[in-house]
Amino acid sequence: MKYQDVITIEPGKRGGKPCIRGLRITVGDVLGWLAAGMARSEIMADYPELTEDDIQACIEYAAERERRFIQCPVKREAAV
Repeated sequence: MKYQDVITIEPGKRGGKPCIRGLRITVGDVLGWLAAGMARSEIMADYPELTEDDIQACIEYAAERERRFIQCPVKREAAV
């Protein structure tokens, strides 16, 4: 499974945020639940339309975005 097969972006849905299989559940929702300490099994119990592959796709999508992130150098003021 590739995350590209699971994560969808539709301009009219959830403000164009990346969602799971066209559902109204965003990658950010899932990452937030995981960051808050929810287990994958808890997330799937609360949202039975989600699968283990869906949750894994969210993690892979976020990792790919992080890899592609271009850091801008921070301009530091000269010490006085």
